[in-house]
Formats: sequence, structure tokens, C-alpha cells
Amino acid sequence: MNFKKLNCINDLIQLKEHELKSINIRFKDESVEKEINKYHILICAGTGCTSSKSDLVRRKLEKEIKKRNLQNDVKVFKTGCFGFCKLGPILVVHPDRTFYVQVSPDDVDDIINDHIQNGKLVDRLLYHSPKNDEVQKTIDEIDFFNHQMRIALRNCGLIDPENINEYIAMDGYMALANILKDNTPPKDIIEEIKKSKLRGRGGGGFPTGIKWEYAASYKDDSKYVICNADEGDPGAFMDRSILEGDPHSIIEAMTIAGYCIGANQGYVYVRAEYPIAVERLKIAIEQAKEVGLLGQNILGSSFSFDLDIRLGAGAFVCGEETALIQSVMGLRGEPRPRPPFPAESGLWSKPTLNNNVETYSNIPIILLKGASWYTGIGTEDSAGTKVFALAGQINNTGLIEVPMGTTLETIVFDIGGGINHNKKFKAVQTGGPSGGCIPAELLDTKMDFKSLTDIGSMMGSGGMIVMDESDCMVDIARFYLEFAQEESCGKCIPCRIGTKRLLEILTKISDGKGEMKDLDILKELSYDIKNASLCGLGQTAPNPILSTLKYFEDEFISHIEDKTCPSGVCNNLLKVVISDEKCVACGICAKICPVNAISGQVKKPPFIIDQDTCIKCGACIPKCPVDAIYKK
Repeated sequence: MNFKKLNCINDLIQLKEHELKSINIRFKDESVEKEINKYHILICAGTGCTSSKSDLVRRKLEKEIKKRNLQNDVKVFKTGCFGFCKLGPILVVHPDRTFYVQVSPDDVDDIINDHIQNGKLVDRLLYHSPKNDEVQKTIDEIDFFNHQMRIALRNCGLIDPENINEYIAMDGYMALANILKDNTPPKDIIEEIKKSKLRGRGGGGFPTGIKWEYAASYKDDSKYVICNADEGDPGAFMDRSILEGDPHSIIEAMTIAGYCIGANQGYVYVRAEYPIAVERLKIAIEQAKEVGLLGQNILGSSFSFDLDIRLGAGAFVCGEETALIQSVMGLRGEPRPRPPFPAESGLWSKPTLNNNVETYSNIPIILLKGASWYTGIGTEDSAGTKVFALAGQINNTGLIEVPMGTTLETIVFDIGGGINHNKKFKAVQTGGPSGGCIPAELLDTKMDFKSLTDIGSMMGSGGMIVMDESDCMVDIARFYLEFAQEESCGKCIPCRIGTKRLLEILTKISDGKGEMKDLDILKELSYDIKNASLCGLGQTAPNPILSTLKYFEDEFISHIEDKTCPSGVCNNLLKVVISDEKCVACGICAKICPVNAISGQVKKPPFIIDQDTCIKCGACIPKCPVDAIYKK
């Protein structure tokens, strides 16, 4: 694909106007001039849908359209993530905005025959609301999208991320072009970002404009801009989806950052486990260089800026900025004491600015629409929107973006569609291994920095794991602590040894060997680790323990005093038993048992499980034809 070199802002404007006409069919504004194609078919090409073979669907569509000579009527595009990951592959037909889910290559003929050629919807592929099984035909009708406001994700699912012209059609690079055309003083741009009250979306929530101001204040012959795309929280995929669906927004924002702080080189640090994100980013960088929006003398100006990619090996600690900087330089990813902060001494001891993907994605649109527009969204303390990755025991798993201040209840029950299998909501873990668990009685909590901190959790990067009555909170705390302990770099003793001691105590409680004094030890040791650890990993690792102890202490007590797990999760506190009344003595359970713990005579019920031999694997439970075996 060849792209035209842009030498000035007027070239960019002309290209934008031309390209907008070619994609106007995707918008609801019927006043826009219609393009030649009657239909645009957008297919999700994010990681989730790609793993569900969306690429095969796209190829078959293109093949059938060519075979039937429909090229002037239909055009197929791959896009980034729509957010509704559970129902992929997702396919949206414009201009009617029909939303098809779980599309397979076998469905292509029906989509073309019925929808494209005869104007009849393929009913079996339409979305059904989990609340009432109501059919919701278009993307505008679906509850999952109705409470969202997409700013960071504004182009994901709407444009082809591998075509720079489509990004330009959506006002892409206009913020950068305006700055270079007017020679806007960097301090004025930074002041606008400060006025927007944009806070870092990587977990810490530090004011972005102030961070840029710090980096700009230090004078040096070389400075650097870094994008932290090393999200490592379990269940988090916000940054990955933005890079896959809208990589040019990050390139534009980093280039603006370079202009503001006086840097000519940037690095995107992204984990190697994100192959699609890495590939799209490479393509975007090459295209930006080809058209003159990256590299030497951007848009004919005197400003030059270049970007490179650095791949991480998946170490969670490298999400901490000083450890990340070490890794970018090819050193072991370990944090160092601060000060000096990276704004003063970062990459190769030079002033360095570091923000995460979601933070950067907000920059271009803030500069185009103004700080007052952005502060009109969200709350006084937390302006704008936040992207969350919804996972766990929830009907609508996926990626969402909501205004700051949206309540947890709205997210879980209106956007998320409620709890799987109509079970009872129990808690939400926010902030990943660094965050805390929010119980049902706090469902009215507003999702913003201050509100979450006040109840003992945190925003984090945006992972949100929903739990129901079948989840054991002792086990949840143990899981996150185990993750933090394994990911500790080992540099400081409080984190390296302290998290190991915490994990030993939690395991002891899970095994039914805990004592009441262990709860006091957990609390005391947690605060010691928080206060003495070198970096954010250790400082926040005890949070899941402290929050579960605060809101679910009764479950810890049940494990310790009653030697029972109320949720039926902790195996060492459970028994696998056979109901005397239901057992039909078929003998299937005895055959399936790996340790020969089940005995009895066929047709002479009941069979019996030897509790001393049983390893509680549960292999016999699903095999019983009369559901006579269960854990208690």
C-alpha cells in the first residue's frame, strides 16, 4: 500500500477530507455524501476475535464478494477490538450498523445471500440480551455499549488500524499538525494538558501535565519519550487493544510529547506476548515515516522525532517505570530508588518522559477539543473516562470505557449484563495484584481515583475481575499474592521475603491449618511490606489481603475455626461424598477414580469414598449419571 508524502498541514487536510468520504458510510450522519459502496463490513481483528478465526471469516467474505462480482457494492475491512470479546468473532455491517456475533466461515454465505443481496438479517447471528433474551439488532441498541463513552477507544472497531489514511480521516495527526503550523510554545501545550486534569492511566494516577512539565524543565542535549505498553495485570488487555486498534493515536501523542519536552527519540516498550499489537505498531510507524509524520522535518517543519519498539519478556515488575527503563537499556529489569526521577535521569541518565498507552491515547483529542471539554467528563478529582477489562463471573466479558464516576453497579449489571447463571454477586477485584476487593455492599462506589482509594482499593491499569458466591475470598487473596510473589524481582528484602511469608500464611489458612493469631500477623506484616518495599510492586502487593480481611474476615475465620470453606473451593477443607439416596451403584465413579478411593459392589448401593485416600480431584463428580457425588 503506497501513501502520499505530506509536506504541510494543507496536504493533511486535503487527505483527511478525501478519506472521510470513503468511510462516511460507517457513521449515522445521513447528510454526509454517500460513497460508492452500499455496504462496509467491519470484522474485528483484535487478539480475541483473531483467536476465534475472524481472519478466516474475512478471507472467505472477500473471496465470495469477488466471486459474485460485488466489489462495487461491498467492501470488507478489518478493525481493532469492538470490546465485546466474549461473543467474537464480531462482524458489523454498515450503514445499518447490524451487529453479528460468533460468526464463523460457514455463516458467510448466509450473510451475503440474505443480508447483502436481499436485505434480510441473519437472525441466528444477532445478539441476545442476557437479561431478558431480547434480540438487539444494531450496535446502537446493545446494552453493553449504551452506558459507555469511548475516548481512548474512539477509533477501535471503527477504522482499519493498518491504514494511516483512515486514522487521518478521523482527525488523526491534526493536533500535531496544528502545533507545528503555529509553532505553538511547548509550555502552552503542557498548560492545556494540566488544565484537562488528565491523570496517568497506568495505575499511579499522577497528573500527566505536571509530569510533562517536570521533563521539559530539565535541560540536556538528549531527551527521551517512552510509552509503557507492558501491562501485566491478570485479566487486563486495555493497552493491547488500543495498540491493535488505533496505533497511530499513540504515535501522534508521543510525537507531541517529544515536541513538548524537547526530545527527538521515543521508545514503545511492549511485551513480546502481544504479537498482533507489535505487528500493527510496526506497520503504523513505517506508514507514519512514509507520509512524513514521523522522522526528519515532520510536515516540512524543523521538528524531528523518531520511534523504535523495545520488546519485553513479560516481567510484571517492568511495569514500574525505573525497572522498565533498565529493561529498555538492555539491563535486568529492576527498580531503583527515586529520586532522581526519570524526568531528571532516565534512559542513559537523560531526562525521560514515561506514560502508558491509555494516557497517551487521550492526548490528541484533548488538544483538538480543549481541556474544558475533557474536564466536563468524569468527576472533579478524576476527569475523562477510564478503560476497564471486564472478566470473571460476568455475562458480558470484554473491554469497556466509561466516564469517571460511573458506579460499580452500572458497570457490573447494566454494561456487564449481571452475573453468570443468575448467581449472587460477591465482589470485584480492581487494580489487579495491586488493588483490592470491593464487596456487594459497596456497589454504589464511583469508579474514580479517590473513591477507590477511600475504600482500600485502587484504579490500577483497569483490570476488573468479577466474583460470585462460588469464589472463595481467601483463595482469591492467595492467588494474587502468589502472582506478586512470583513476579518480585528480588532486589529488596521486604518484597522478596515478605511476600513469601504472607503466601505461606495464606496457604496455611487455605489448608485448614491456620490459627486466629495468623490474621494479626497478616495485617502487621502487610503494613511492614507496604512501608518498606522499594517499588510499587511490593508497596501494593498486600492490598488484596488487607481488603479481603477488611470486608470478608468471616471467611478467614470459617477456614480457621470451623475448618470449612464456605464457597467450596479450598480442597483440603472439603470432602467428596456420595449420596446414599441417589447412588444407583453403577460403579462408574470407582472406575474413574485415579487413586482407587471408591469402593462398593455394582447394583448394591451405596458406593463409599475413603476420605483418607481421596485426593479431592473431583474427577468422579461429572461422570456420575445421577448426580449423586458432590463436594461439601
